[in-house]
Amino acid sequence: MSKHERWNKLLELLAGEGRVDVDDAAVALDVSPATIRRDLDELAEQQMLVRTRGGAVAHGVSYELPLRYKTARHASEKQRIATAVAEMIADGDVVGLNGGTTTTEVARALGLRAGGGSTGRGRREAAEASAPMFTVVTNALNIAGELAVRPQVKIVVTGGVARPQTYELVGPLTVGVLNEVVLDVAVLGVDGVDPRLGLMTHQEDEASISRLFAERARRVIVVTDASKMGRRAFARICGLDRVDVLVTDSALPSEMAARLTEAGIKVHAV
Repeated sequence: MSKHERWNKLLELLAGEGRVDVDDAAVALDVSPATIRRDLDELAEQQMLVRTRGGAVAHGVSYELPLRYKTARHASEKQRIATAVAEMIADGDVVGLNGGTTTTEVARALGLRAGGGSTGRGRREAAEASAPMFTVVTNALNIAGELAVRPQVKIVVTGGVARPQTYELVGPLTVGVLNEVVLDVAVLGVDGVDPRLGLMTHQEDEASISRLFAERARRVIVVTDASKMGRRAFARICGLDRVDVLVTDSALPSEMAARLTEAGIKVHAV
């Protein structure tokens, strides 16, 4: 197991339990306690956790994994979800994307779709001469970077203050831009979906921006792997009544699918 994989596992344990014990982690990861101690020391140096005698604890009650450590989790499921969502977007649509690993995959799928057709110089000339296939409005710096090189995708990036964990821009500047645009579709990544409380995320400032994405859109598509279904997080984005479509993977429990369908949501499990 590589160091990156160990760090992913340690941070997942920390996210789930709020603390990590050296001996327990060594057994779970099948490595020596000395290796776990070194890993925890290095993660503490990066301010990813707080070292304690015999282990480590999370920085706060609502702990979230930074985006760069989430990318390998449920990767194939997120790619299938993204492919399905890209097929739901019509040419010419104005698409809002908040931050997250699944919405990043959606951005990549849209970029690949916009890049189809002719190749080489012919594609570049056609792209420059034609209108954008999509307009993407995003508050995620990494998504903007993914799509900025795609000439057939028009990128609108909100202003705001960047959160290093998720690369999302938040705050009054972000709100100011979103209040001036109208979206055909908002594609929202979330940290939890509860049948009663609705959509949730870890941070209240990100929740308010995602809520505004939903309010500015004619149609709202939620994208999430099945591990987040039934899970709660600190900050509520909106109720399920704002959601038109939910795209998830085939591990979605049938009972949860039925409850979402009863709420008027079209559920696609891929």
